[in-house]
Amino acid sequence: MDLLKAFLDVVLHLQDHLFELTRNQGAWVYGILFLIIFAETGLVLTPVLPGDSLLFAVGAVAANPASGLNVWVAGALMIVAAVIGDAVNYSVGRFSGNYLTARFPKIIRPEYLEKTHHFFKVYGGKTVILARFIPIVRTFAPFVAGMGAMNRSRFMFFNAVGAVAWVGLILPAGWFLGRLEFVKKRFEVIVLGIIFVSVLPVVWEAWKARRHNSNKS
Repeated sequence: MDLLKAFLDVVLHLQDHLFELTRNQGAWVYGILFLIIFAETGLVLTPVLPGDSLLFAVGAVAANPASGLNVWVAGALMIVAAVIGDAVNYSVGRFSGNYLTARFPKIIRPEYLEKTHHFFKVYGGKTVILARFIPIVRTFAPFVAGMGAMNRSRFMFFNAVGAVAWVGLILPAGWFLGRLEFVKKRFEVIVLGIIFVSVLPVVWEAWKARRHNSNKS
């Protein structure tokens, strides 16, 4: 329970924590951001890290000159981290996917894999791009692709495009909107809104799947 409270505090106050981290750690903060993005996209066992809200917060903090955070450096490193993370995740799925799904069913849940498989059926290779904007699916899309949904060269193309689109849209949004007084005063609400909007596609697909199954029965 204490761990959950700490996690929620970090997510809801990302801007404040990130600002303090940048002031205290200096250039090391870039390495920390790299590792967080890599972990969310590259490690199939960590699907709940705050990727979208972190990108927005980084942009908002970088908009404050007092932070010393360079938005271009942060953006470039996070794009690289996202590409490498997905590539690693793809390889894990390709070589160890069946073992990990059997070994960690409480983390790599069958329903997560089923939703991701459904996205591949509907959107094909574009799933790797679209998944960047959808928590949970973002982590499992490269894993499922590695298990057989896509060959490596095609995957890497969509991987790179998706990483550039993901960071290139959300980070600048944080940079521009983070300057507004309205956003500064309601940052927690904005973060919750980002989380809510990003999980809507998963909820929608799950509702459609349940409705389809109920109609069949």
